[in-house]
Amino acid sequence: MKIRFNIGIVTAILLFITAMTAAVLSSVWVVSSQTAELSASNTFNGASGRARERVDRLMNEILVLANLGATQEDMTRFAGDGLEAPALPLMYTALSANPALYSLYFGFEDGRFLQVISPRGEPDVLAAHDAPPNTGWIVRTIVGEREKGAHVQTWTFLDASFRKLATHQEPLPKYDPRERPWYIGAKAAGEVAQASLSTPYVFSSLQQPGITASRVLTGGDGVFGVDMTLTALTQFISKLDISAGGGLVLLDPARRAIAASPGFGMTEPLTPLYKIDNRLAAALNVQRGKGKPDLLQMIQDADGTLLVQQMNWTVGGVELQISTVAPMADFTGHIVDMQTQIVWLSLLGLAIFVSAALFVSNRMSKSVVNLAEDAERVRRFDFSGAPPRPSMILEFHQLGHSFTRMKQDLACHTEALEVAEAKLSRLVTLGIAMSAEHNTDKLVEMILRGAKEITHADGGTIYILNDDKQLEFKMMMNDTLGVALGGASGDAINVPPVAMFNDDGKPNRHNVVSYTAHNAKTVNIPDAYDHEGFDFSGTRQFDANNDYRSKSFLTVPLRPRGGDVIGALQLINALPADTTDASQAIAFSPEMQDMAEALAAQAATALYNLSLLDDQEKLMDSFIQIIAGAIDAKSPYTGGHCARVPELAIMLAEQASNVSDGVLGDFRFENEDQWREFRIGAWLHDSGKVVTPEYVIDKATKLESIHNRIHEVRTRFEVLLRDAQISRLEAISAGKDADEVERLFEEEKTRLIDDFRFVAETNVGGEFMEDAAIERLEQIASRTWMRHFDDRLGLSHGELQLLPEEDTALPAAEKLLSDRKRHIVQRERALHEMYNDLGFKVDVPEHQYNRGELYNLSVKRGTLTEEERFKVNEHIMQTIAMLERLPFPKHMSRVPEYAGTHHETLGGTGYPRKLNKEELSVPSRIMAIADIFEALTASDRPYKKPKSLSEAIKILSFFKKDGHIDPDLFDLFLTSGVYREYADRFLGPEQVDEVDIEGYLG
Repeated sequence: MKIRFNIGIVTAILLFITAMTAAVLSSVWVVSSQTAELSASNTFNGASGRARERVDRLMNEILVLANLGATQEDMTRFAGDGLEAPALPLMYTALSANPALYSLYFGFEDGRFLQVISPRGEPDVLAAHDAPPNTGWIVRTIVGEREKGAHVQTWTFLDASFRKLATHQEPLPKYDPRERPWYIGAKAAGEVAQASLSTPYVFSSLQQPGITASRVLTGGDGVFGVDMTLTALTQFISKLDISAGGGLVLLDPARRAIAASPGFGMTEPLTPLYKIDNRLAAALNVQRGKGKPDLLQMIQDADGTLLVQQMNWTVGGVELQISTVAPMADFTGHIVDMQTQIVWLSLLGLAIFVSAALFVSNRMSKSVVNLAEDAERVRRFDFSGAPPRPSMILEFHQLGHSFTRMKQDLACHTEALEVAEAKLSRLVTLGIAMSAEHNTDKLVEMILRGAKEITHADGGTIYILNDDKQLEFKMMMNDTLGVALGGASGDAINVPPVAMFNDDGKPNRHNVVSYTAHNAKTVNIPDAYDHEGFDFSGTRQFDANNDYRSKSFLTVPLRPRGGDVIGALQLINALPADTTDASQAIAFSPEMQDMAEALAAQAATALYNLSLLDDQEKLMDSFIQIIAGAIDAKSPYTGGHCARVPELAIMLAEQASNVSDGVLGDFRFENEDQWREFRIGAWLHDSGKVVTPEYVIDKATKLESIHNRIHEVRTRFEVLLRDAQISRLEAISAGKDADEVERLFEEEKTRLIDDFRFVAETNVGGEFMEDAAIERLEQIASRTWMRHFDDRLGLSHGELQLLPEEDTALPAAEKLLSDRKRHIVQRERALHEMYNDLGFKVDVPEHQYNRGELYNLSVKRGTLTEEERFKVNEHIMQTIAMLERLPFPKHMSRVPEYAGTHHETLGGTGYPRKLNKEELSVPSRIMAIADIFEALTASDRPYKKPKSLSEAIKILSFFKKDGHIDPDLFDLFLTSGVYREYADRFLGPEQVDEVDIEGYLG
């Protein structure tokens, strides 16, 4: 959080004054609070002392009176209404002398009772006794034999002059003095004891609370008692001034209120303390039994702090307590008023001071504000603004002038930094662009334009060192002359290269470009017309021919980090920033040279990397083509296939990329990398054939493996014919009919020749083989011939492993055509182990090969057995397995897809993954058409006759109808003329015939 200068000054002073005021108020509050506590303690002690003194005096008076009355002799005689009793004068006198007394009385062991009551005109006393008006004295007696039910209570009412006003009697009263607490307590104390006080109780006749002092009469036949109501004591205590909200209460041992000040609002003086319903009484109830007697205590309640003091003492055998309570606020209110006055006075003073301080601080802060505004403008690189205003503060005045000088210096440096930043930014941008450019001519032009821009040069040239050790002229630009040669957009270059070496083989150091290349060192020449170190005759001739003056030169070597020089960058005529006039050319500054060298370093790296990439791509392309050529060369029957399929695929892909609507409207290769990716995939589409045995790929007859085994079969027929001749000669020698023997021989010979011809024709595998032909083969195979030689001799170890272990006795009869154990080649490992996780969906034959003679001759179509056909088809699985394990870069990641899907069909019946139309990309579909068409029209396969153009198109149309190839691509193949263009380039003249494409479209 930030505040203004003037506000900060005023705030700091304001906080200081506020803190001082708060400290003063706190000090005043502490001292005043201590004073208030002392004042409250004095007040409490005074009130409690006066109340105790009053209680002690009253209690002692009635105790003295009780002792006096109990010791008077001859006081027990009275009868009737008792007006003649000798004790009455004493009782009248004592009651008149002490206004606090309520009554005096005697109670006797026989149940008699004499009482004198002084109403003193109090309405509640008169009403309680139903006394007539002007009653001054009430005499009450109980006489008669109580045990016999003959006792009578008499009430006599006298005026102040002792004249009888009224009387009435109550037979058999319930009141029995012997059962009253005062009587029981005195009797319990004994005759010798002094008078004692009772605990407060309700007087029977008055039904008001009071206290009785009593003592056993001399002689022990009765008790004398003195009653005192609590009214007088309460009146006295109520006059004790504690505070506005405070009060005092007198408690008996049973924690009952004997008397209380009005602050407690007591309506029933003897009501237990917990029934007193105001705040101070509740505080006493909470504090009861806590704290230390006679000490001032502070307690907290919901309304604040209370002061409480309790005083305990014993009088007349009764333990009493005086509790004084008052709110702390009663003693601190004047302090709060004083503090409020101080606060208001402080606020008034602060208001006056703040106004004055703000006025003065505003004047002082003007300079600071102006400087802050100037600093903010400087932060935004805005160096405008008026000079700072003069300040009456010397330091502010000096700071303003220093800031003005700093702003002027910053403006100059900022302008220079902006120029340098722009050049640096351009250098960074060029570095990024150069690293992304893959075209050498565009890269060269980018480098030269960037160098001219950064150094503000009028012209420039780039040279690249070629394989002949010459600095080849790659591009030249000159703005004044409007010349641009080479690069991506310049005119053709007719400038001869700069020789790095002279005719004598020594380094050419007279030319500044070759010198720079040889020494890997920048040459900065301020004026070529005033320089003797290098030969500028050619430059001067050029200037003369073009009315131009090439003055300043900056020649920088192009050298990749850690490598050799690959060329040179030469800049001509640096110009001032505010002009493009070449006649004002200046020398290249050190800053310009640094920028040019930085750019040259990046440019050299970019050119070198691009050259490496080009060489790597050429190497990779050549290597791929060598692999494809090797596969073709491996088998003379498939020669040229791997070279022709890519050509046809690219021709069709180019036409598909030109389609702007329809299904193929969204297909196109966006850049050269994508075209190259497709070309590589096409070249490698049969790379898996490198592991396919030649004799399987090239198998032209059914019995062919490494060689055509028909010759072995023919030899057996030769053996059978020799055997027939021998049998003929033996029969003639034995004397059999020569003609019959000759006939039988000729029949056997004819049959052997015919059977062999049939076997030989079957071996060619040209037509579909019927079941009858297979039956004939089985019949021919069932014939036997005699082997006289051991067939284990001359075999390799591997071949011996395939033969039965038992020996066969010679000569042995063997079938003419056989399927033997030795013909079975077991699969070395399961297919899922060979092509794990590649997603192939193919039916795998049980055996690797089955070379059985009858088994092979029984192939109904073609020459390949199920095992051999799988082996041929396995080349595509091998292609995928090899390519997907190669770490192709990201832009070549689809090579395995393009190379491995040309045997898939749109209907999902192809192999090896049974992909459907949605899973096959347009390039994959193109590859399928190219592979099929090339195979149909190939003329370098001896086992089949090449198809003519029209035949191949017709067969391809069947593939379209069966859903094997893409119909849109097939139609494009015809309508674009790709089929014809391919035929003209790769088919023999005898194959190229007319094709009516209309019948195949749609």
